[in-house]
Amino acid sequence: MPKTSKRLASLVNKIEERAYEPLEAIKLVKENATAKFDETVEAHARLGIDPKYTDQQLRTTVALPHGTGQTVRIAVITRGEKVAEAKAAGAELAGDEDLVETISKGEMDFDLLIATPDMMPKVAKLGRVLGPRGLMPNPKAGTVTTDLAAAINEFKAGKLEFRADRTGIVHVRFGKASFSEGNLLDNLKTLQETIDRNKPSGAKGRYWKSLYVTSTMGPSVEVDIAALQDINKDG
Repeated sequence: MPKTSKRLASLVNKIEERAYEPLEAIKLVKENATAKFDETVEAHARLGIDPKYTDQQLRTTVALPHGTGQTVRIAVITRGEKVAEAKAAGAELAGDEDLVETISKGEMDFDLLIATPDMMPKVAKLGRVLGPRGLMPNPKAGTVTTDLAAAINEFKAGKLEFRADRTGIVHVRFGKASFSEGNLLDNLKTLQETIDRNKPSGAKGRYWKSLYVTSTMGPSVEVDIAALQDINKDG
């Protein structure tokens, strides 16, 4: 078993075993983000779904109002004039068959892959390398599109794709420890609303099992889901 560092052990001692009010949980995460770099803040939601059934799968996108604080490297597979269009819109990589060939060799120096519909037959052949990393373009996620400029701008601004893993847990980064408490709460609230709005039709029983927030190097803090759902963002 890995040994817990003295730093982490002292931080864990500050956290009680209970569900905290959302703002209180965020304050604790920020206080405990004591690493020498700007830690990423993440949400981990355990949902009452079994993704092995198609009607209990969750895969969608969320546009975080304050972004993620991270630079997203975008690659685009397209052809013709669209290649120049993608580069002009800010894509780090753009190409047609040449880029497909590069990716097939396992060279993936990007965080997100967008493709135009006409290139999907070629992209489909990359399933073995893209699938395990969650990088396969998908129309539901907005990563298969003809409007490349709009898609690139949205993802650069903080739009994120996420999905429930095979155990029904959603892992999403929603900011940095340097963000204000209010901005982190806005982002977390937006994420919660997105998960609720996209509840799979086959979900049975209690949908939200638990929600924890944490930072890269800090301990996790449980959030009171009902209290988060009760927040009026405009109020």
